[in-house]
Amino acid sequence: MAAPNAHPPLTELVEQLLSLGGPLPIVAAGDPVLRRGTGRYDGQLPPALLARFVEALRLTMRAAPGVGLAAPQVGVPLRIAVIEDPAPVTEEVRLVRGRVPQPFRVLVNPAYQPLGPGRAAFFEGCLSVPGWQAVVARPAEVRLTGQDEHGRALDEVFAGWPARIVQHETDHLDGALYLDRAEPRSLSSARSMAERWAQPTPKEAAAALGFDLPD
Repeated sequence: MAAPNAHPPLTELVEQLLSLGGPLPIVAAGDPVLRRGTGRYDGQLPPALLARFVEALRLTMRAAPGVGLAAPQVGVPLRIAVIEDPAPVTEEVRLVRGRVPQPFRVLVNPAYQPLGPGRAAFFEGCLSVPGWQAVVARPAEVRLTGQDEHGRALDEVFAGWPARIVQHETDHLDGALYLDRAEPRSLSSARSMAERWAQPTPKEAAAALGFDLPD
């Protein structure tokens, strides 16, 4: 007999979530599932259920809207994330941030390694920390390894904003939030972001709020 407060098996947990229909509820910071990290995905879900779960992640990400979503953000401790970025930004922002469109991708068991010493610092937000953003300095280029949802090997170099996205989502799978890496003095509300810090870089915010940016 299972303990009264035991967690349901993963298949049962995912089925329960999918039975809700529509976008899945996104877990907010403070929920332990975001801090536990995830185990390696080794086929814990039947193929048909995995496909339905991936589709639900895509629907939820788009509805939020966001450019990435990790399984723990909907309460499922599996090493799976999805990304997609239509990059609806100005040419200036595209050039400064290296933000280029990314097709829908599924990342299974992803891991990243920095390539070179370059770092880039920009405001970053998270669907699990709604209403706030902060500046995070991250490696400007990374090598991402893992698999896709069909088990095909992934070994790819990401740079610019796509590199930031895959790092952010992989961190979720390790139990880390972007706030763990952020410059605390940069923390800004959505209102402050809209009124004061919409520039392509956080240079003005750094000068006004008193924090350093990487060289």
